Amino acid sequence: MTTPRPTVRVVLVDDHALVRHGLAQLLDGADDIEVVGQAADGEAAMAVLAETRPDVVVMDLQMPGVDGVTATRRVVADHPGTQVLVLTSYSDAERIVAALDAGAVGYLLKDADPDDVIEGVRAVSRGESPIHPRAARSLLTARRSSPTPLELTPRETEVLSLVRAGMANKQIARRLGISERTVKSHLTSTFARIGVQDRTQAAVWAERHGVGDRPIS
Repeated sequence: MTTPRPTVRVVLVDDHALVRHGLAQLLDGADDIEVVGQAADGEAAMAVLAETRPDVVVMDLQMPGVDGVTATRRVVADHPGTQVLVLTSYSDAERIVAALDAGAVGYLLKDADPDDVIEGVRAVSRGESPIHPRAARSLLTARRSSPTPLELTPRETEVLSLVRAGMANKQIARRLGISERTVKSHLTSTFARIGVQDRTQAAVWAERHGVGDRPIS
């Protein structure tokens, strides 16, 4: 007898009612996902989150009033137990980096296969970081053609240095005085920027590029 998966509680944030309705039908069709709230913009989303306390927010980026990047930053600050999965039409590097820097832990595009959206919600609830292949390619292209805007931040450099040193997320969080969720967010952004898929590749990249050659004080 298999143990049923815990239900993932989801809030949808998108300014198009038709999109929200379609997503709600799609996600509610999964036996382990429940849509517990919807909002048409970032400001309304904060009120819905305060009432529902979801596990995952599926966040659009381009919305009137409070946009998705600003809303993501507020979700991360005010609801540390909630993960943000961006679902948008935009695949340009600037928006992707802005969303990941704000604290989103996943980035999917609206032309993704429906099953990929469902699995993306499950993945972020497990602490994973799904990124649409076209979005990842966009980041890689931008990094090659214009590396300066996509340089690692000081905090990302610190986290990557500790990954190179073999530390787990919990150890990194304790060392830097931040939450494990923040560590995961930094790693998601860093992996996308440097074009790697996992911690081993990131550690190799860090060694090749001299990240972590000097110990963090």
